[in-house]
Amino acid sequence: MIRIDQIWLAVEPMDMRAGTETALARVVQVFGTVQPHHAYVFANRRSTRLKVLVHDGMGVWLAARRLHQGSFTWPQSGAADQQLSTQQLQALVIGLPWNRIGLTGVIDLL
Repeated sequence: MIRIDQIWLAVEPMDMRAGTETALARVVQVFGTVQPHHAYVFANRRSTRLKVLVHDGMGVWLAARRLHQGSFTWPQSGAADQQLSTQQLQALVIGLPWNRIGLTGVIDLL
């Protein structure tokens, strides 16, 4: 439904009470701009909640996901923000260790 060409993971936590405008401002703060057809993924401090902001070329979409048990696999604070593949994002949103899947979809870390 929404075309996503690139997916970006912001390492530093975001307040999950943030609405669309606050999340949009945070993307500009972290990544410099909000590019059309890009998705930007943020988590809360405990990595139990995610927010994904997508600019579809005409407006923005903001989606939220929450785990009731455990936490999302998240890089350490202070690490560089990084690009994810579609397969990595799919693994991330269901709570799997996405960082074990390389950009080509091949598992490269056990």
